[in-house]
Amino acid sequence: TANFLHGHPAVGVSIGLVAEGRPVVGVVHAPMLGNTYSARLGGGATCNGLKISVSSREISRAIVGVGFPFRRKDLRARYLEAFTSVQGSVEDLRRVGAASLDLCWTAAGVYDGYFELGLGPWDVAAGGVIVREAGGVVTDWHGDDSDWLQSGDIVVAPPAVHPELRRLIGVARS
Repeated sequence: TANFLHGHPAVGVSIGLVAEGRPVVGVVHAPMLGNTYSARLGGGATCNGLKISVSSREISRAIVGVGFPFRRKDLRARYLEAFTSVQGSVEDLRRVGAASLDLCWTAAGVYDGYFELGLGPWDVAAGGVIVREAGGVVTDWHGDDSDWLQSGDIVVAPPAVHPELRRLIGVARS
């Protein structure tokens, strides 16, 4: 919402269908960028109708999307520890302020991972299924693949990067 109000083009309209507690369909439209990402469980992921997949870069060459838990000041110290740990082991970090697009850009291989704390299910349901259908791994910070939607603590990355990204943020799991 803040990006839209300030005229920043990284705006995502996100719609996710959750069945039995798990996202099964997701659509994210980026109206100012002209992209629509979509996926359904078992059907793969697309951007503007073209198949997308996560990257194959190793973590030292990774560009990782991040967000800051601006709604939850109590999470800032924990998050900054993780941010510092990850920053020293990847090529670079990016903060755009649109979780739905961070997820889609990871699904499309633009980013090589993304992590954040304290998001709402409306922020991650659609993008989570898009990442999974693009071949990525979606978990909470503890590696649980069933709780991220409710906890709002999310780590997404290609299978080769996810374990190391989780290890790096693990310094802040207190």
